[in-house]
Amino acid sequence: MQVGMIGLGRMGADLVRRLTRHGHQCVVHDVRPAAVAALQAEGASGADSLDAMMSMLKAPRILWLMVPAGAVEATLAQLTPMLSPGDIVIDGGNSSFRDGIRRGTELGEKNVHFVDVGTSGGIAGLTRGYCLMIGGEQDIVTYLTPIFRALAPGGNGGPGAANVAPSPNGHARDDDSATAEYGYLYCGLHGAGHFVKMVHNGIEYGMMAAIAEGLNILKQAGIGKHTHEVGAETAPLRNPEYYQYDFALPEIAEVWRHGSVIDSWLLDRIANALRKDPALDQFAGHVSDSGEGRWTLEAAIDEAVPAPVLSAALFSRFSSRGQAGFANQVLSAMRQEFGGHAEAAASSPSPSTPPAKDA
Repeated sequence: MQVGMIGLGRMGADLVRRLTRHGHQCVVHDVRPAAVAALQAEGASGADSLDAMMSMLKAPRILWLMVPAGAVEATLAQLTPMLSPGDIVIDGGNSSFRDGIRRGTELGEKNVHFVDVGTSGGIAGLTRGYCLMIGGEQDIVTYLTPIFRALAPGGNGGPGAANVAPSPNGHARDDDSATAEYGYLYCGLHGAGHFVKMVHNGIEYGMMAAIAEGLNILKQAGIGKHTHEVGAETAPLRNPEYYQYDFALPEIAEVWRHGSVIDSWLLDRIANALRKDPALDQFAGHVSDSGEGRWTLEAAIDEAVPAPVLSAALFSRFSSRGQAGFANQVLSAMRQEFGGHAEAAASSPSPSTPPAKDA
């Protein structure tokens, strides 16, 4: 099939590479000419403008948007006047499912089809394949099946492909409708794909937070070796003899990857990072969020579904960006106001040393 890819960032470029390797023709466009040129050198057809891209695509045109969620609206505003009835617009980024519902309706009024595809796989997707969660008109999704099969971990083999993980009972299903085992799934009408991807990313936040908190507990397990200021404002460390460890975090992350129940691709990634930089000194600890965690919690509130783990994970990201600073100042001020508690100076534990002898 022929696909026009708009947005050639980390994932957009690799989507093109995977599609071309499976025999699909790609016309590519990006605001950065160098990104277009790089893929041209690998066999894609480059377009220096959306107008040029549209003229290079055969009807019905398939246009895959792989731009940040905040840029989708502006891109569609440029693109929509150029679309013809029967064209298909795919949003593969992390847009809100609410926007997907609206865009599906607006484009449908022009007889243009809209498909929302939650795309997971990160920078490893080029070789591993991408997990695709798909929403839109089912017949259009079926028409696009060759594209999804090429991008998904099952590759272009479909049912029976050798590189597909078996189902839990050890046997891959052999019917063409069992697409989930090959890494792509039709989830429902407009917005459904992004809804499922939204919750996926909310879960991802929680899993990442659990791994991070656990490793931090291990990192601080030698706290008993250090001296601490003794005073009324600081709770003493009970039984410091229990906290005399100096754990090798890269090795612990590695051993967990082999047979443990928390083995996962996320654990693989942090084990790799710790091997390269055991102290993670290159990272400041400022953790961004691209919106999906927030939208997951909005849905949980609307549905009256408790999600304490996912909410804690999101709020910890806010805290990492210094957003808790003033609240902490308020806490300190209240302690002083109601109890006269002087604020203790911030300090780091120092290695324990024997007391100096009198001169």
